[in-house]
Amino acid sequence: MKIKIVPNFFSIVIALIVGGALLREFDFQDMTFENPALAVVYSIAFILSVGFMIKRSKNK
Repeated sequence: MKIKIVPNFFSIVIALIVGGALLREFDFQDMTFENPALAVVYSIAFILSVGFMIKRSKNK
């Protein structure tokens, strides 16, 4: 099976917003998150939005 990336508008917008929020939560000097629980929620949302863009192609 071939993996195909289908960039739809909704997934791209969600990935950009959540990815930006995740970067704002990260403290680069201490290499930690300001609020670890919120960082976990942002990470899960980011992974799901990227996961919706990756689809397996079906042979017809």
